[in-house]
Amino acid sequence: MAAAPVWSVDPRTGKRREQVAVEATPGEVGRTVAAAHAARAALADRATRAAFLRTAADLLEGAEGPLVEAADAETALGPVRLGGELARTRFQLRAFADVVDEGAYLGVAIDHPDESTTPPTPDLRRYRIPLGVVAVYGASNFPFAFSVPGGDTASALAAGCPVVVKAHPDHPATSELVAKVLRRAAAEHGVPQAVVGLVHGFDAGLELIRHPLVAAAGFTGSVRGGRALFDAAAARPVPIPFHGELGSLNPVVVTEAAAAERAEQIGTGLAGSMTLGVGQFCVKPGLVLAPEGADGDRLVKSLTDAVSDTEPGVLLDHRMRDDFVTGVAARAGLTDVSAPVTPGAGGVHTVAAGFLTVPAARLAAEGPHDLLLEECFGPVTVVARYASPQEITAVLSRLPGNLTATVQLSAEEAAGAGRGAELLAELTPLAGRVLVNGWPTGVAVAPAQHHGGPYPATTSTATSVGGTAIGRWLRPVVYQSTPQALLPPELHDANPLGLPRRYDGRLEH
Repeated sequence: MAAAPVWSVDPRTGKRREQVAVEATPGEVGRTVAAAHAARAALADRATRAAFLRTAADLLEGAEGPLVEAADAETALGPVRLGGELARTRFQLRAFADVVDEGAYLGVAIDHPDESTTPPTPDLRRYRIPLGVVAVYGASNFPFAFSVPGGDTASALAAGCPVVVKAHPDHPATSELVAKVLRRAAAEHGVPQAVVGLVHGFDAGLELIRHPLVAAAGFTGSVRGGRALFDAAAARPVPIPFHGELGSLNPVVVTEAAAAERAEQIGTGLAGSMTLGVGQFCVKPGLVLAPEGADGDRLVKSLTDAVSDTEPGVLLDHRMRDDFVTGVAARAGLTDVSAPVTPGAGGVHTVAAGFLTVPAARLAAEGPHDLLLEECFGPVTVVARYASPQEITAVLSRLPGNLTATVQLSAEEAAGAGRGAELLAELTPLAGRVLVNGWPTGVAVAPAQHHGGPYPATTSTATSVGGTAIGRWLRPVVYQSTPQALLPPELHDANPLGLPRRYDGRLEH
């Protein structure tokens, strides 16, 4: 039976653009993984890895025009958004090169023998080593930053792990083009091009997670797809780490004092955040707890005005469009749910932004309104109007894990008065990133960043953004009572590589 073709599709029209590839057979997946595994020794040298990552960033910059053009044709995200995303992707690659050069990620710790401790301490030397081949599953909504050249790939390569990427079907042509750029960068440094493998097809994704030479996986996508892969990773004869980002509601709490102080500003800010990128950001605010009364009404009026001025937009594919239209209709049909601006179909190929309102009491207990506590991918949010602080607590207690949680406070509350600290404490268990007087869309690539959260936001406690993301693809190993002549240079007393380390309990930089 012939392998199924892989088509590039224009989401603006729903028409096929070109055949890009064919879906990988089990044999092809196996050969791609085996080649990546065989190439891992070429990534052992840190200087080579750092240079490879920087060259990849440079080559992506040189190819920006064709890459953005291809990505726009497949995603309809627009040249401005995609150009910014590609710049972020280049920054990620260079940032991980800096992490590799610094070497702190290795976690070097050396303890010399000490007979005075209980029990006595032998000579112990610890650092972290690469896991092996990493399977990366590209995201639909970020064809660069969370796909073939994205954070999972960059951090895995930085750790010394080859990658095999399962291309997302929404941008297969872009995936092929970017993979060629990364392979060219590898070749410039004498690294086998097999360190960046690429496969297409749903079945290929399952074959990949089950392959015995795959040592870990990174995923960004839906709860259903991510959970299926997570379960497959756990069901292997030798289970592997699966770092999946699956979905997030990203709740926002607006206090009464904040609404009284700046209702219009909050409404406008919320509209901009929930419609950014046609609502296709993983950190889109999907549930907002706002007060009843005149100040809450002002907020809703401001939100209504701003969302009403938003033009219909194209989602990443027609399946997502259909799911959005069906999903918002089901939510709007629930008892006591109103639609000040009706979300749904904006045309044959587009969707219209909108939002729903509901009494918060409807969400405080289990029932059909639980649908409003599930992520709806696209330009929609739910504004739950609360009558008391107790209703805020009741709703928050029913929420699953999230990537972000936000509280909008008044100036006085932000200075420590009122319930600001209490609300912050309520939101902290719900999310990996907690914001005050901001909006969650926009995830800075910085050492202190954390992009993750309690399940189902992610399947692990790790981050997929920021320098510490490299730790997902490493494992610690300790050498005990080992002669220095046999040790890797990272663990020598003389520290010939100049690494940051903890030496007999003292931090050395």
